[in-house]
Amino acid sequence: MTDTATINADVHEDGSPERLQIDTIRTLSMDAVQKANSGHPGTPMALAPVGWTLWTKFLRYDPRHADWPNRDRFVLSVGHASMLLYSLLYLAGVEEIDAEGNKTGQPAISLTDIEQFRQLNSKTPGHPEYRHTTGVETTTGPLGAGCGNSVGMAIAERWLAARYNRPGYDLFSHDVYALCGDGDMMEGVAAEAASLAGHLKLSNLCWIYDSNHISIEGGTDLAFDEDVGARFQAYGWNVIHVDDANDVAALTNAIETFKATDDRPTFIVVHSVIGWGSPRAGTEKAHGEPLGAENVAKTKEAYGWPVDKDFYVPAGVKEAFGEAVASRGAAARDEWVALFDRYRAEFPEQAGELDLLLKDELPEGWDSEIPTFDADAKGVASRDAGGKVLNAIVKKVPWLVGGSADLAPSTKTDVKGAPSFEASNYGGTNFHFGVREHAMGAVVNGMALSHLRAYGSTFLVFLDYMRAPVRLAAIMEIGAVYVFTHDSIGVGEDGPTHQPIEHLATMRAIPGLDTIRPGDANEVAAAWRAVMKSADHPTALVLSRQALPTLDRSTYASADGVEQGAYVLADSAEGGTPDVILIATGSEVSLAVAAYEQLTGEGVKARVVSMPSWFRYERQDAAYKESVLPKAVTARVAIEMAGSLGWDRYVGLEGRQITMSTFGASAPLAKLQDKFGFTVENVVKVAKEAMGR
Repeated sequence: MTDTATINADVHEDGSPERLQIDTIRTLSMDAVQKANSGHPGTPMALAPVGWTLWTKFLRYDPRHADWPNRDRFVLSVGHASMLLYSLLYLAGVEEIDAEGNKTGQPAISLTDIEQFRQLNSKTPGHPEYRHTTGVETTTGPLGAGCGNSVGMAIAERWLAARYNRPGYDLFSHDVYALCGDGDMMEGVAAEAASLAGHLKLSNLCWIYDSNHISIEGGTDLAFDEDVGARFQAYGWNVIHVDDANDVAALTNAIETFKATDDRPTFIVVHSVIGWGSPRAGTEKAHGEPLGAENVAKTKEAYGWPVDKDFYVPAGVKEAFGEAVASRGAAARDEWVALFDRYRAEFPEQAGELDLLLKDELPEGWDSEIPTFDADAKGVASRDAGGKVLNAIVKKVPWLVGGSADLAPSTKTDVKGAPSFEASNYGGTNFHFGVREHAMGAVVNGMALSHLRAYGSTFLVFLDYMRAPVRLAAIMEIGAVYVFTHDSIGVGEDGPTHQPIEHLATMRAIPGLDTIRPGDANEVAAAWRAVMKSADHPTALVLSRQALPTLDRSTYASADGVEQGAYVLADSAEGGTPDVILIATGSEVSLAVAAYEQLTGEGVKARVVSMPSWFRYERQDAAYKESVLPKAVTARVAIEMAGSLGWDRYVGLEGRQITMSTFGASAPLAKLQDKFGFTVENVVKVAKEAMGR
């Protein structure tokens, strides 16, 4: 522990207005963590000068209109340092916007909110949460996630500018800043995202890297001693070093250099001392726990701060900070509004398109070209049907953009005849994320946060590499779309490494994620309709590699039932209560139909329920659920080429399951179906067992 005199010698207090604002950020952060008795004080203390410099000198941000489309984005990828962001939002005077997009007249963060840091129902949770707190651009927590999101936001700005800007009308010209730390730099997702950003030459993107050489376990040299700047130079970034986080002039010069760079993203390496000014400065003890009352007092004394005042904001500090941000941001926003009014008069079609895009709405007739698929016993793979439907929608909704992790020819998610999004063409439609599934998910989320209807695709088995961004999208309630193909042991000869088993269960376990596994081409069309109308939650669209018979909808129920998540596809002509219910998803729906036909021919009153989305079915009322799965019918069979987890909810204790309890195997599909019991004969047999026959 260092004595107070030594701390004072390090702090170099100068009493300037600049220093007063910076130390207010530091002390608010210390006090909030101390009162909560949990949190991370050290990084906000170290990076207060960085936050102050960026927000008061550069950030184009109107605190009165935190949803202004052309605002600069500030992403706190080091989400554990949330008190830095909350302090900045408080001092800037950001005004609250409710869930419906209305201004409430209340501050986004008040001093009382800061005092309630990490408490139930507070606006200041332990890690920043999008939608929960106005001014938080994305939910961060898992390190590296914010880095990926920021790349998606920078991509979105470039795409929007390419499509909508006109000479004299720069509607989109904002920058994206991400504050990241050593932990972010260790995470693979940040490396993936940085590589993609460098390739795309996103000069509107600036990462500020807090290099403090401290992790929870101790010095980062325990596991991390590479030259990070050299790595980013290799990625194609402009790399700048700031030797002291307290050097505001150097920070200012670094950001000015970023602003002047037009051919690559910028990476500013800021060397800081975690917990700066405290007895625990430069140690892991300043990272993830309160400093302790005695150390807080000594640190305040070192800052020249009133030791006996908690959450103290000196007179004039909030006003000066807020004015510095608002005077620049409000003027820029007002100019933008006037510019957009003139743009609307000259380019009404583009302005109308933008109105819809920014409101997450769809144009009239957006689904008019979605095909209807004729009955066909040979059928089509649902991935192929998905590609046709996607291409039809993009014609009407050009802001439906995305691509794949190097698998578009297999996932069928490329838009035919459309150019690629590249550094040479930011107006492209087809995105190439490379073999970077984790980054793809994070980037797609960043694009969705900028109101693009963004999608990313890969094989379902590779969900394992990108589950974190899928989960975060659900927490944020954004309309990101993840297209997963090669959905089952139907992958065949590629074997168990590429045959997903547990993946549907893990997605269905994520609250707020709609997992849809359509059973034929017309269910795919209905699924995409449902996806496009759902901008308030993410969707995982799960599609097959193998061909699925296209059912005759004049004989069986309309695929519109996908909207409800589950529907009666086929029922006994006699009506009344069925003897047995076969419940299936995806490729197994046609198997259930074939078994139904045989059972019906034998005099059994059978019913087939197609259940592509548990998420949607659970949102239906009790009467609808009873109409689909009447409680009186206990003879039920669930059929799905995936793990059994969760199906007991729908088949009950007396029901049966034809599911997977092991991994798959490498063999042609027909052999695998025989081996694992996905045959008409076995379904009929199990159905009769369920009926006690």
